[in-house]
Amino acid sequence: MSGNKATMLHESAIGHVTGRAAYTDEVHPPLGMVELHPVLSPHAHARITRIDSAAAQNQHGVLAVLTAADVPGVNNTGPILRDEPLLPVDQVCHHSQPVAWVVAETPAVARAAAALVAVDYEPLPACLSTAEAIEQEQFFLPPAQVARGDAGTALDAAPLRLSGELAIGGQDHFYLETQASWVQVDSEGIVQVLSSTQHPTETQIIVARVLGLPSNRVVCRSLRMGGGFGGKETQANPYAAIAALAAWRCGRPVRIKLLRELDMQLTGKRHPFHARYEVGFDAEGMLQALKVQLYADGGWSCDLSPPVLMRAMVHVDNAYYCPHVHIEGRICRTNLPSNTAFRGFGGPQGMLVGEEIIDRIARHLQLPAEQIRERNFYSASAQPPRNTTPYHQPVVDNVIADLWAQLKASSEYDRRREQIAQFNDGSARRKRGIAITPVKFGISFNKTEYNQAGALLHIYADGSIQLNHGGTEMGQGLHTKILGVATRVLGVSPKRIQLMTTSTDKVPNTSATAASSGSDLNGQAVKAACLTLLERLRPIAAKRLNCAVDQVAFVDDCVQVAGDAKRQLPFAELTAAAYAARISLSATGYYRTPGLHWDPKAGRGHPFYYFAYGAAVSEVEVCGYSGVHRLLRCDLLHDVGDSLNEIIDRGQIEGGFVQGLGWLTCEELRWGAQGQLLTNAPSTYKIPTVGEVPTAFQVDLYRRQADPSTDVIFGSKGVGEPPLMLAISVREAIREAVAAFAPGASQVDLGAPATPEAIYTAIARLRARR
Repeated sequence: MSGNKATMLHESAIGHVTGRAAYTDEVHPPLGMVELHPVLSPHAHARITRIDSAAAQNQHGVLAVLTAADVPGVNNTGPILRDEPLLPVDQVCHHSQPVAWVVAETPAVARAAAALVAVDYEPLPACLSTAEAIEQEQFFLPPAQVARGDAGTALDAAPLRLSGELAIGGQDHFYLETQASWVQVDSEGIVQVLSSTQHPTETQIIVARVLGLPSNRVVCRSLRMGGGFGGKETQANPYAAIAALAAWRCGRPVRIKLLRELDMQLTGKRHPFHARYEVGFDAEGMLQALKVQLYADGGWSCDLSPPVLMRAMVHVDNAYYCPHVHIEGRICRTNLPSNTAFRGFGGPQGMLVGEEIIDRIARHLQLPAEQIRERNFYSASAQPPRNTTPYHQPVVDNVIADLWAQLKASSEYDRRREQIAQFNDGSARRKRGIAITPVKFGISFNKTEYNQAGALLHIYADGSIQLNHGGTEMGQGLHTKILGVATRVLGVSPKRIQLMTTSTDKVPNTSATAASSGSDLNGQAVKAACLTLLERLRPIAAKRLNCAVDQVAFVDDCVQVAGDAKRQLPFAELTAAAYAARISLSATGYYRTPGLHWDPKAGRGHPFYYFAYGAAVSEVEVCGYSGVHRLLRCDLLHDVGDSLNEIIDRGQIEGGFVQGLGWLTCEELRWGAQGQLLTNAPSTYKIPTVGEVPTAFQVDLYRRQADPSTDVIFGSKGVGEPPLMLAISVREAIREAVAAFAPGASQVDLGAPATPEAIYTAIARLRARR
């Protein structure tokens, strides 16, 4: 394996394809491990009047039935608000909410015993949709807002004005590995947690809270995850906590791994949104004023809904400047599972609203949507400048215009648009559409304090290296990128470095691996630790090489005089000499992102360190009789800066796009009249497969012409989330195809997701207007 950024393979690739890579549930179980199974509520909202677990506890192999009365600490796992009891005391707030958990010797015994727990309920009125919550004014927290200028006055003065609404569906994370943890209390009374979590420190904190312990009595490790996508940022916590409670009460190691159906029923999703908007513009399509109301379905508890909502609010603008903006957001309280983080963290929903508005303007003016998009791009060179967001952050290093022009040329957009028009003129049953859409996505955590990271690096006397950092690996390639950073700074080969399991007893107070910041934060922390050790080694090397300290260079597993490869010694020889000289070969590294500040009450500040840019062209064909669409071709051009690892980055772009494709075209969540999830398995919940991905799928990395103004790790950019929003081009292409069934339509309403039913309905609606 080479340390070259373009060729280093995923560090677990061979383990993945051979099955050698172990996940939480696959680790060799401790002796005496027992299992958990929940007792589920059959109501979306009800008062608990009685729990009788005697019959279950009398079953052979049952150790305990855990209820709220068994919690020794604080019975709450809420990450922001303390509104999420681990076990309900007197009310259930969503269908299938666990009322109790059975601890038993085997999964089968636990499942059978759970069916014997008798629970009496008094049903209460349930709120099962965003629309109901808005009507009933069921909200968490006061309204949030982002504003600039005077949107009301500017709307009144605008030459043209439109208003509308948009409902946006949620999305299940559908990670390959469901929620999983196992916990044991060791001989010293330390609670050892192995969890499939994106945020080991928060899992540690929640487990300690539930057990009434200080954090130093809990160690949480995250070996690797079989996917996370945000679904294991906070929602891994209650499963680790219930396993820890069982281990604490029963004195046995405890394992929990949810079956797919249970995972889908119990866990939250991407937030469904409802948007209302008013927009003012001129005859050229230039935005003049915008008022937007966003409603996010938070579910039964707050979870991460406040920052999700705020990120949606600060991404309505996408790549477009509007001088007068007022955006208000509310979090709806419903009796559904608590919605949570999902790749993009509200940004995709906000951008979708922005693109809906752009399309409305274009159709009203009978102009191509790409023209309206181009005219409204942020621009520092415009007079007056158009480069400040509604939340008052300057848009710097803006490459969207150049990137857009490159993609239009490479995808032959204009020629293909003409060809599609000719095809549509000659086809009554099938119509095609093509669209190009941009992405401008802010990189950093909304919560400023999360923008920090630590690392711990050990160099042993034999020259081998052990590397610890606070990020977690969920298949996205973070460990591979971190390995690349360390090899690049230390000048050694990857085989010299052993990456260790992420653990809170090695690197404390870590942030979640989320917000597309894993490489940015942990890479800088690892770099800092490496540089500290190099500074300690340089004087030893200079003495042995008989040169000045500033002439010492570390390269190719050796240390040498810069520019003179003949004067060198092996890295292992240098580390042995440093040990003999009593030089510490262990160091921590720390990094915090500079220049960030945010006032959540005012909705203004500098929340992002930089922006990632991208654009996509998608071409589709739609059947007017069935509403079924085919994705014919995709061209993606994405800005990853100076890539740390091009193979990994391309994989993230492709995967993010396909996941966005699923959200916007086929992944539809359906709920029953009693609040039960109906789409709770792959048989009823359709995720995109290889059949949905076109064979003409071109992915390119944008090569910028100037160095960035921010000190990002080796000039790279976060790539986990932004590509998902490139899939908005597919929805807009479908809208273009739908519009071709009724040329000249001034409005094309299209559901999100654009399922065959939604597409057929949109076509039928247009035909009815003719």
